[in-house]
Amino acid sequence: MSPRAACRLESLGFADVYDYAAGKVDWLAHNLPIEGAAASSPTVGSCLRHDVPTARPEEALAAVRARVDASPYRFALVVAGDRTLLGRLRHAALEAAPGTALAHEAMESGPSTLRPHVALAAVESHLRDHHLTYAIITDPEGHLLGTVHRDDLTGTTGSPSR
Repeated sequence: MSPRAACRLESLGFADVYDYAAGKVDWLAHNLPIEGAAASSPTVGSCLRHDVPTARPEEALAAVRARVDASPYRFALVVAGDRTLLGRLRHAALEAAPGTALAHEAMESGPSTLRPHVALAAVESHLRDHHLTYAIITDPEGHLLGTVHRDDLTGTTGSPSR
């Protein structure tokens, strides 16, 4: 909202008024709450999974492999301390690398990501067209928000990302 609009709202008695300079799309891309006519439109942010295994770049692959094996997933995401997404460790890389290897040595750098404000129908189509089972969702700064899985979008059942 513009500074002028924020000032007007304050003059009308609204106490919690903010001028979000980055804009509406940035707000939506951070998966922040919205109101209005479009608020009920389903987006990826409304069906995120937060249980994907993660690893630190300097973590031993043996520890990561144990977490992945104990989860329903066949991969782990490598994140920095602030949850910035750095890479992905596929199950094949976890099995092939020696136990003394570190996550950053075996990861695929810079996996493709989507933003949480993308419409569910568009993501479902993207996943189907590219024969993918999941998408990684990050905010504009690259912080991991979660994953979304095709099975969740189509209403079918199955194991996540097997």
